[in-house]
Amino acid sequence: MDSLSERADDGVLVVVGSGLRLYREYLLAGAAREHALWLFDTADPTWQTPYLTGFTLVDTSDPRALVEAARRLHAVRRVDGVFCFSEALVEPAAAVVEALGLPGMGPEAVRNCRDKSRTRALLDAAGVGQPRSMAVASLEEATRVADEIGYPVVLKPRGLAGSLGVVFVPGRAELADAYRESSAPSYPGVPVFEASVLVEEYADGPEISVDGLLVDDVYRPLVLARKQVAMAPYFEETGHVVDSQDPLLSDDELLTLLADAHRALGATGTITHTEVRLTSSGPRLIEVNARLGGGLIPLLGSLATGIDPGRCGARAALGRPVEPAAADGAVAADGAVAGIHFAYPPDDCTVEAVRMPAPDALPGLHQAAALVEPGDVLRLPPRGYISRYAYAICTAETVPECESRLAVAGAALRLDHRPAPALTADAEPELAWAQTSPGTAP
Repeated sequence: MDSLSERADDGVLVVVGSGLRLYREYLLAGAAREHALWLFDTADPTWQTPYLTGFTLVDTSDPRALVEAARRLHAVRRVDGVFCFSEALVEPAAAVVEALGLPGMGPEAVRNCRDKSRTRALLDAAGVGQPRSMAVASLEEATRVADEIGYPVVLKPRGLAGSLGVVFVPGRAELADAYRESSAPSYPGVPVFEASVLVEEYADGPEISVDGLLVDDVYRPLVLARKQVAMAPYFEETGHVVDSQDPLLSDDELLTLLADAHRALGATGTITHTEVRLTSSGPRLIEVNARLGGGLIPLLGSLATGIDPGRCGARAALGRPVEPAAADGAVAADGAVAGIHFAYPPDDCTVEAVRMPAPDALPGLHQAAALVEPGDVLRLPPRGYISRYAYAICTAETVPECESRLAVAGAALRLDHRPAPALTADAEPELAWAQTSPGTAP
């Protein structure tokens, strides 16, 4: 089904999947400031409508269906590019890029990023600094590889993102439980590999993420975020802080690592989201994602620096030079640092109510929002992942001030709850945000 508006623009930028409004509307709005948008999605648009020229209902997880829909559209309205910010849909979207000869990453380059074992092999061949790693298909293989690498190690699913199923393993005694937990999570639209778990050397030190792109063989960072994690031995992402003056934005060793990694993977023509550990031996590449960052990280970049991440992503998808154009009203009035705190329940629970601070109740509070409704069930790792009930975004002039404001705002996010229903012994891990279809991840 196609719906055509009366806008007279000749060409359109196809957006594959739109995700959750709270997490993605700012990206769609930014892209619409750059070019006419045509949405490919599985349901009729609602909140997306003001930003669209038209839409097509299609199975967004099916590459053939997407290519056929794109060709039909291209016959009546020129398709100038493809923009996708969903981890589960970047590979199907890349099939359209290849089929129509559009700017951006094709399926092979996207697979180089999505398949973490393939990523490791290509980076090894290019001599890029990263943890030692091996894909395994059984606990016996995992035990052998972990012994070879040496403890501690980290186990992670080969094809997922967002720290789902990532487990720190201090020694052999914990390996069996960790292997079971790391091999359990799945997500619609994400391939399952025979050797589905990676056993990796543990990279010490804080973790950062960088949204940016390779331009004329030079890596250009747009948003750099310092990540907070919790719930060891798991790596739940509980917050991010973006400082527009972060010295790492001009760190030669880091930028060289990022450029080398993108060249090795063929990750060009697209803004990517790269995760790096700052170890005692220097930066080490953790993963490259063929899309903008989730968790509202690009929005933090907008608040801290004034860039328009949605518009930047659209320009890259159209093959246009990416300039960090300011978003309308994006620069925080009281500083160049922005951060987010995600609130988690103290234990597995059923939500009764979420109580939020008033918009003007706390200094530097830019936004606070509930992510769940009464009756929703939240479970902590390894029984569930990304079980956030609310978030708060704050701005400030300095990083310590922003972190202090986030702590106060986080304490003001209140959850009324009751115990969660008991799980059966064979229950799969639950994803609080994956209740509907591929493309809904934050």
